[in-house]
Amino acid sequence: MAGVFKNVFGGASPSLAPAKPDDDFADFAGAPDPSPLSVASSAPSPAVSTPGVPSVPYTKWYRVWERTTPRDFLQEAFVLPFVILIFAFHFWGTRKNRSKARAWAQVHAPVLQNEFAVVGFSGIRKPITAEAVESEGLAQASVKSELIEPETLLKEKTAQDFQSYATGRQNVAFLDVSIKLLKRYNPIIFVMDHILSVIFDSWPQPVERFEATAYAFDGREKDLVPVPAGDTSSIKVPNSTYDGFIWAVVHKNHMRKFRQERYDASLTFTKDNSKLPSWVTVMSESAEITDHLLTPELSKAIEQAADAFEYLIITDQPVDKPTKIEETTPRKRVQISLRVPSSPSGYSATMPLFNLFLRLPDVLVSTAHFRPEVVRKLRNTREEEIRRIRKAEEEEKAEERKLAAEKLKKEERERALRNMSAEEQRKFLEREKEKEQRRLLKKNTRRA
Repeated sequence: MAGVFKNVFGGASPSLAPAKPDDDFADFAGAPDPSPLSVASSAPSPAVSTPGVPSVPYTKWYRVWERTTPRDFLQEAFVLPFVILIFAFHFWGTRKNRSKARAWAQVHAPVLQNEFAVVGFSGIRKPITAEAVESEGLAQASVKSELIEPETLLKEKTAQDFQSYATGRQNVAFLDVSIKLLKRYNPIIFVMDHILSVIFDSWPQPVERFEATAYAFDGREKDLVPVPAGDTSSIKVPNSTYDGFIWAVVHKNHMRKFRQERYDASLTFTKDNSKLPSWVTVMSESAEITDHLLTPELSKAIEQAADAFEYLIITDQPVDKPTKIEETTPRKRVQISLRVPSSPSGYSATMPLFNLFLRLPDVLVSTAHFRPEVVRKLRNTREEEIRRIRKAEEEEKAEERKLAAEKLKKEERERALRNMSAEEQRKFLEREKEKEQRRLLKKNTRRA
């Protein structure tokens, strides 16, 4: 111990004697100095020398084909074909769906261009040349001046959903078209949908359809169409109003699902009509409406469409059941649903019906004005629904007020209990218990 203090306070320097054999670092005392190992000395075999090229030692690490065998890739060999098959099916499915959507656009583009000023999402027109006007006439040249490429007419929302749009027509604010094709891009879903639809009746059969909805102006042209600045007194706005009602022609295979999924269809009654084929039925609010709208041309077009026809509905009520008064505001529209044929030649059966659908708003504006008795019946149906919604809203508000009052009463009781002593709290709780027992006794006496 004395030697330690002596060294600390500047005593004699420690001895430089060699380490004893039992010191902690004795194992490293004789370790040689590190020196780089020659590559040539560690090579298992002589390097292959080539004139003008530096020698590289021979090792299997650089030669994958020598240290592996095909047996090492058995797992990948089983997985890779499935991956290739899925990717091939995906690319085939997306291309197939795009080709079917493009075929729809090529068939329907001329009809839409004849009826609407702007078709598609680009809104671009080709210039009309004097030569085209002289050879084909102004009307035909103006039709051909529009772009009819499918890329401008359609918008691909997903690999199975395509949309189109048109506007610029009298009595129609705008037209929405939705094309829903099969899920060919996913082989698992594609196969399972077909298998489950065969095994289970509740599983819907996968079909390809396109739905078109024409929204009526209903006298709101000034609100929906921008008017250029200046004197607008000379602009004559046509009267595009008509009575609101619900009327539909539905294929009987889709009738139950149609009534269950649509609130507006639940307000109608179903009745077969001798003017229509036996496989379709009419859903209407009044027989007089059917007499006005079911023309021989419409019956013939529905019969020609055959199984490609699903439904045609004229409505002013929402599809989903309204829960608020604002949702009952009439929004008049005409909607049609048709199946996509397997080949473009199949559109010849549905085109007459589609043409009648585009001109149906004009028929409504001119003929859909019914007798006061019919209008009163239609109005009563909608007012009854409004009263039901208003009653439900009042009950909901009354329940909220009741809960708020109970919450306030509970907070006041807890505040009063906190300000009482233990004896006062005991008496207060006993009075509450006696009051509750008297209330229950009185309630049981009334029941007896």
